Amino acid sequence: MADPKGFLTTPRQTPKSRPVDVRIKDWREVYEEFEDSKLTKQAGRCMDCGIPFCHQGCPLGNLIPEWNTLTWRDDWREAIERLHATNNFPEFTGTLCPAPCETACVLGINDDPVTIKRVEISIIDRAWEEGWVTPQPPATRTGKKVAVVGSGPAGLAAAQQLTRAGHDVVVLERADAIGGLLRYGIPEFKMEKFRLDRRLDQMRAEGTEFRTNVNVGVDVTVDQLRDGYDAVVLAGGATAWRDLPTTGRDTPGVYQAMEYLPWANRVASGELAESPISAAGKDVVVIGGGDTGADCVGTAHRQGARSVTQLEIMPKPPESRSEAHPWPMYPMIYRVSSAHEEGGERLYSVNTQEFLADDEGHLRALKLVEVRNEGGKFVPVEGTEREIPAQLTLLAMGFVGPQKEGLLDGLGVELDERGNVARDSAYRTSEDNVFVAGDMGRGQSLIVWAIAEGRSAAAGVDAYLTDRDVLPRPINPTDRPIS
Repeated sequence: MADPKGFLTTPRQTPKSRPVDVRIKDWREVYEEFEDSKLTKQAGRCMDCGIPFCHQGCPLGNLIPEWNTLTWRDDWREAIERLHATNNFPEFTGTLCPAPCETACVLGINDDPVTIKRVEISIIDRAWEEGWVTPQPPATRTGKKVAVVGSGPAGLAAAQQLTRAGHDVVVLERADAIGGLLRYGIPEFKMEKFRLDRRLDQMRAEGTEFRTNVNVGVDVTVDQLRDGYDAVVLAGGATAWRDLPTTGRDTPGVYQAMEYLPWANRVASGELAESPISAAGKDVVVIGGGDTGADCVGTAHRQGARSVTQLEIMPKPPESRSEAHPWPMYPMIYRVSSAHEEGGERLYSVNTQEFLADDEGHLRALKLVEVRNEGGKFVPVEGTEREIPAQLTLLAMGFVGPQKEGLLDGLGVELDERGNVARDSAYRTSEDNVFVAGDMGRGQSLIVWAIAEGRSAAAGVDAYLTDRDVLPRPINPTDRPIS
């Protein structure tokens, strides 16, 4: 193990955030540097448990006690080898994952858990700085051609695994740049895009081909897809967003979060001078209390919003674990993201009754009502109606599944009871040579699940094409419940 007394003598410590008044003026990541000396002490808090429940919390099966010990010993080179053994992109999970591994940490039963996520991102950052992350092209080629549709984390993980296994892999992306939500959905202040770009450079050097501005099912027909490739991996995500069909929904000033965030990311990357949907000088309301809603909050702050209010129909979560979420489950508790630290108000147990327009037809306010849960239904509380000002409202209420029109309808793949693409334990769909990974088959979920499913689907594809068993399979769709 690491320091035998580390968990007794060293308190949990995480990096400080840059001052709010500084960081909202730029798009850089919010955390300050964390010295290696502090980091190794944090890694030394790992108890190397007999049964490391952090493994249970991580869909990738990351070898967390091993690379904690190696970091504490200052053996960074071996630490990145152990980290890469299970995770293609630790810089993605190290910045974006909500760290279910930490909530499953045994130390967290009666103390603060190990700072697993901070150790992870520090290992991979050190590896890039030292030049240890290099292309790994295959020694031999199979001659098999694979198309990966979608370039989010699931698609990229599948593509890298299959390329390294010797297949000729082409990633098809309908946007004008590779990365999926990593590129245009996740704000720069959560993950700067240099992290994505250098991984794409590595993948190109390994032999993966990327094609952008390709809407599969339109620009490339289903027949062309079937005829041109020996196998296809569907990794297009759950892009059908949940709407709010209430009075005034079509009022100018009401947008979906994913209509808003991509423009802001283009501004941050220098592609645009200003966003056509801006919060500057406006009262902004974000409907939805999840991560996407928080992304909208932080983006609105950086655009100079006059006020920001985030609405959630559910009650405010408890401050600590409830009996409904015992250790080592991921608990539903009140969390404060970096975006919430920057200001704004959060309202719980409220529902939007109407979007109100001004004399010129533009959004001026929302009509709200408080609600209570009665038998699973949200019932308005009489006498609690009120208006709050809003010239920009962003709907961040999650996603209801993959887009069916075009590709999925054309392929004729079967869907499950939740409207996602059905698959077997090898991630194969009802169509013989078509596989699916990530949110398109799982439903909206976490980035760590997307990478794990991409790796697992790649193992299924490789076995299908070659009748061999050489790629790791972290999970299959029936291993664990949806989360």
